[in-house]
Amino acid sequence: VAGVTTTSTIGVFESLPEYIEIGDLPQRNELYAYQGGKSVHFATVYDQNRQELKFDQISDQLKNAAIDGEDKRFYDHGGVDMTSLVRAGVGSLAGGLGESGGGSTLTMQLVRNIKMNQALELPTKEEQLKAYQEATETSIPRKLEEMKLAIGLAKKYTHKEILTGYLNIAYFGDQTYGVQAAAQHYYNKSATDLTPAEAASILAIVQSPNTRNLSNPKYYDANVARRNVILKSMYAQKHLTKAEYDEAVKSNPKDYVHLTQPSQGCRASVGDGSQFFCDYAVKVVKEMSQLGATQKDRDAAWRNGGYKIQTTLDIDLNAQQKQILNTYDNKAETRIALGATLDSVEVGTGRILTMAQNKDYDQSLQSPPTATSLNYSVDKKYGNSNGFQTGSTFKAFTLLDWIKAGHGLNETVNGTARVVSPWNICGQTDYTQFDVSNDSPGENGNYSVIGATAGSINGAFASMAQKLDLCEIKSVAQNFGVHRADGGELTTNPSFILGTNEIAPLTMAAAYAGIANNGLFCAPVAVEQITNADGKQLGGQPKDCKQAIDPAVAQTAVYAMKRTITSGTARGAQTYDGTQMFAKTGTTDEAEQIWLVGASTRVATAYWQGNTDGKKINLRHFSNGVNGTYAGVRADVWRQAQTPVNAAYPGGAFTDPSSSSIRGNSIQIPDVAGKTVEEARSAIAGAGFTYVDGGSQPGSEKAGTVKATSPASGSFLSKGASVTVYTSDGSQIVMPAIAGATLDTARSKLNQLGFTNVNISGSYEKGGAGKTCRVASVDPGVHAAASKDSAVTLTLYGDKNGKAPKDCK
Repeated sequence: VAGVTTTSTIGVFESLPEYIEIGDLPQRNELYAYQGGKSVHFATVYDQNRQELKFDQISDQLKNAAIDGEDKRFYDHGGVDMTSLVRAGVGSLAGGLGESGGGSTLTMQLVRNIKMNQALELPTKEEQLKAYQEATETSIPRKLEEMKLAIGLAKKYTHKEILTGYLNIAYFGDQTYGVQAAAQHYYNKSATDLTPAEAASILAIVQSPNTRNLSNPKYYDANVARRNVILKSMYAQKHLTKAEYDEAVKSNPKDYVHLTQPSQGCRASVGDGSQFFCDYAVKVVKEMSQLGATQKDRDAAWRNGGYKIQTTLDIDLNAQQKQILNTYDNKAETRIALGATLDSVEVGTGRILTMAQNKDYDQSLQSPPTATSLNYSVDKKYGNSNGFQTGSTFKAFTLLDWIKAGHGLNETVNGTARVVSPWNICGQTDYTQFDVSNDSPGENGNYSVIGATAGSINGAFASMAQKLDLCEIKSVAQNFGVHRADGGELTTNPSFILGTNEIAPLTMAAAYAGIANNGLFCAPVAVEQITNADGKQLGGQPKDCKQAIDPAVAQTAVYAMKRTITSGTARGAQTYDGTQMFAKTGTTDEAEQIWLVGASTRVATAYWQGNTDGKKINLRHFSNGVNGTYAGVRADVWRQAQTPVNAAYPGGAFTDPSSSSIRGNSIQIPDVAGKTVEEARSAIAGAGFTYVDGGSQPGSEKAGTVKATSPASGSFLSKGASVTVYTSDGSQIVMPAIAGATLDTARSKLNQLGFTNVNISGSYEKGGAGKTCRVASVDPGVHAAASKDSAVTLTLYGDKNGKAPKDCK
């Protein structure tokens, strides 16, 4: 070589590195999920379609085809075949290096393939293209570099290792790398057992993978031409008999090619609707320290592949939930940009069992209207979704902080819609005015906290929050893993208590699982185990659990939210199996986002549906085409989703809180009706409340004595709360019980009490016998309070047919 090159080129040769590593070749990563309680393969994800084989796993026909067709003296030279090189070198200088570079041994070709593969592992497309072009450049310096590195390889590795590396790393066209992937792709069989024709056809691709591959019949002629050359060499080297050679040469690729598309990527994952979870799990794995100390190391390790990933997904449950969403949240809806998810998380572990979405999975640049690349269930960094306002499902954290602060479930609070101010925010008084509206007309007045929770009364929760610190409510939510989907800080303006932060459905499911777990929150887990290419188990996501709140507080909150299902806004969510569950509904102001999040003792499930384009279009105004409006059937949808979950993960009974936990530190308002103002003031103050004079009202009690209180006597309030006392002006009279009396007796008794306007109704009740002309009823009714000038109407008994008697006066 030196004799036909320049001195400067010799210098280049001597300055080149001596060794190159075969290294770890990019292989497939296999993902596993659970089906019927057993671990099953459900996705293959790889950077390059490759499955590495050991030397003994590769067909002898393939080994012979490689050596006979590409490098007959492979076992005799030390990486560079001088005879072939000198013969090719003269021609190269005269007219170019030719298609394969001339005189390339398998070892030199391996060097080129290693460098090509290294180019594909670079981080940017620009870097990849530049390095790839340099690796495949047709030039004397590139040939010399291959020679030098091939000599180094031959010193470091055995011929078996070099041949195995070559067959595993070579590119065989149509995004297929290595003989095993090529055999599976082109023949739908393993590379362990190939016919001579099949082996030669695969090796025929190597020199020109884009024009001789078997992905299209238009390439068959070019493949056969090179295939037959290889077969002739195999026969010449006595690796084929004459009969085998003749049969192989006569064969037609159309008879042995059985093109099989590689079922790789999350789009091809097994199980209806599993694709979004697959995509999420892959992104989680690529962050895990088991793959490397830095993100660059982890990305390279994932590209190299060979990992087996055991995930937490339950394929059957996920498919069932996907079908429910397909039925009730039409992916083809055109009137609104409708998205919907169902996410189930195991209580006590954080294992993500389901991640179903109404839209189909599509990562293409232009997805059809029925599909999307966005994963609505997870944070923006994992699915490019910004999350959604949670509405009243966020009230669970105000309820928890309320109980934590010592308040009780039976405590009375004002539920009336109104402008509410001031607030306590991080220990500071904030005078922001928040105009709180309730969801339905007629929701006003006083409510017990347990009743307000069941009915999801906004005004009541505003009253509760006023007695707390908004930063403490935020802290409780954060202890249960609640965070904004976009990575920002949870806001603490007054409206946030009603769920104005955008949060991912998976986050809410995990938080409610923590509440169900006696306040022990476990962060969501998607990956249970990673096994590397050597079969070594590296572990999975660590179980990350913490006591977010005292168990008694969580149990009391669950006790309250169970009523949401039995008699509140989540009626219809109870499964027919009778499993104890609790839940909370959520509806944004314009009803463009609809939620129901609940749990058994085993599994929490979050159901979200809403506008994905930011528009405020009310889901109560659109029929789902099945049995009601989108918003109207949420309880039914959640029940159907939770039913198979309960069957697979049977729940038990929740621990009921103690009576003292339900009561908290609240105090019962004493009964002061009929007492003087001073007596009432003393009793109210003595009980620990603030006395408020409500003034005088018409009443039948003695003038100046107490008529009523607000809240009513017997209600529970926190210490220091205000009790408004109303006194009677004595202007009213309690109607007497005069039914059955004669007309004269009744009139006389009413006149004695001070009623002067007594009338007789023109209609009569059926009477007869001794009832005729006696009083049947009176209006105002018996025991009602009425002023003395009120009109009193007596209805009398008539004859047996209800007709007016002749002699009634």
